[in-house]
Amino acid sequence: MPSFPSRRRVLAVGAGAALSAGAFGASAIPASASPAASGRSSGREETRSLDELYQAALAEGGKLVVYAGGDTPTQQDGTKAAFKDRFPDIDLTLIVDYSKYHDVRVDNQFATDTLVPDVVQFQTLQDFDRWKQQGRLLHYKPAGFSKVYDKFKDPQGAWVATGAIAFSLVYSTTAVGSGVQLTPRDLVDPQWKGKIASSYPHDDDAVLYLYSLYAQKYGWEWVAKLAAQDVEFARGSNSPGDAVFGGQKPIGIGTAGSAVPSTSSPVKFVIDPRHPFMAWGQRTAILAQAENSTAAKLFLNWQLSTEHQQQSFNGWSVRTDVTPPAGLKQMWEYPNAHVDGFPRFMADRAEVERWKQTFALYFGEVKGDPTPGWLGLHPGA
Repeated sequence: MPSFPSRRRVLAVGAGAALSAGAFGASAIPASASPAASGRSSGREETRSLDELYQAALAEGGKLVVYAGGDTPTQQDGTKAAFKDRFPDIDLTLIVDYSKYHDVRVDNQFATDTLVPDVVQFQTLQDFDRWKQQGRLLHYKPAGFSKVYDKFKDPQGAWVATGAIAFSLVYSTTAVGSGVQLTPRDLVDPQWKGKIASSYPHDDDAVLYLYSLYAQKYGWEWVAKLAAQDVEFARGSNSPGDAVFGGQKPIGIGTAGSAVPSTSSPVKFVIDPRHPFMAWGQRTAILAQAENSTAAKLFLNWQLSTEHQQQSFNGWSVRTDVTPPAGLKQMWEYPNAHVDGFPRFMADRAEVERWKQTFALYFGEVKGDPTPGWLGLHPGA
């Protein structure tokens, strides 16, 4: 268990004392109706081809609704366009929002018998274990399931990771200097004051985990010094990368990126064996009560296909038989990526809240937090 600093000590070092406006977690809402009996299926992998599944999905009605975790409504436009290009007659509705809001919607829809999505693809890993226990997830193994890294799938097929994502530090070599090898420890150097953008750690659990690793590695004194660096915090893990690529800030903390060696990009995604970063498999599942279960199976098989996995933006795949580009290892081969640690972290919600409130003391309230009504818990939200 980490040793958290007292509120008095935090205030003494000058960090912001305002607590965040509250965390939106997915509570276990009792089900109003029993999950569909189709929540169980055979343990065999799918044997139908994508084209066969496509035709079966069209015969089913040709519709599909996916709730996907993300920071902006357009963040999955590339995924949607690629799917539509491959399967043009499927009417795909792909809705992107923060995972911590989507899971609340889904729980509310379970409680009110107004389920909207067929597929859920979230960062809130703990929800998948809970929903499995509640019988809410279809047990299904897409083609290639056996090739997925063991920790990135449920043994019974209740969920499977379809994307390998990592968060770390990014910086512009143009602004920082081409010969500089910047690490997280260096960020408290006075020369970087006012030059850092970051996601709020107490607003995004993956960023929170990254900051918790920093605190455990460098100590709370480092966190206090960072809090005095006039860091520009913003909502969304996209914001630090946007600030760096857009030239507003030379350094960003808590954002996704690619560690594939590149001579064309001035932005470096830091993967240093001496320092922590964090990575995980983004879980995807078909809901047992899905209205369009065949189209949902098509979506999972397409996402797990070697063709799709080889086009990963960061070079990493969830499949063991897809080789990363030269210069990279498989994601789970980096001990400092803490791939096994993030699911454990997400499962302990009391510990997550302690970390959130502590970083809220250091870094202040999250600006732009919506009112509860913004969650849109009405049917069809």
